[in-house]
Amino acid sequence: MLIREANDADLDAIFAIYEREVLTGTATFDTETKSPAQRAEWLATHRSPRTPAIVAEVHGGVIAGWASLSPWSNRCAYARAAENSVYVHADHRGKGVGGALLDDLIARARRTGLGVILARVVEGNPASVTLHESRGFQTIGIMRRVGEKFGRILDVRLMDLHLDAAT
Repeated sequence: MLIREANDADLDAIFAIYEREVLTGTATFDTETKSPAQRAEWLATHRSPRTPAIVAEVHGGVIAGWASLSPWSNRCAYARAAENSVYVHADHRGKGVGGALLDDLIARARRTGLGVILARVVEGNPASVTLHESRGFQTIGIMRRVGEKFGRILDVRLMDLHLDAAT
């Protein structure tokens, strides 16, 4: 498995993985797919060292998953915090792809001086909770009833990993 920065040629594979969740899952609260222009804009916002987009490439150049860091907030005082996203193609789950992607994001975040990585995990996604906990993330709260998708009212677990200090 090769973990590398995402490029324009990866956008179709990235969004094929993501849009499955948009259309059928709750791992994202997006409810509409992105246009080609929106996809390109997304990648453009994830080209800096502090906000990378990365992919896991397996045999034959297949994109098995992707991950990114995004600003937690556009307010300047939050610049030390980023939110992670990790998505793995259904055919590649349980094979270490998510862990490899998250490990790479954490290493990149440390190198750029980020202090905290935050994760929002919707209820009913124990694999994501376990993945994050295995890398040292801790639950800091449950945002109750903040989302609604497919007629379901959903809670979201907020988790954090402190990179620069003991909690």
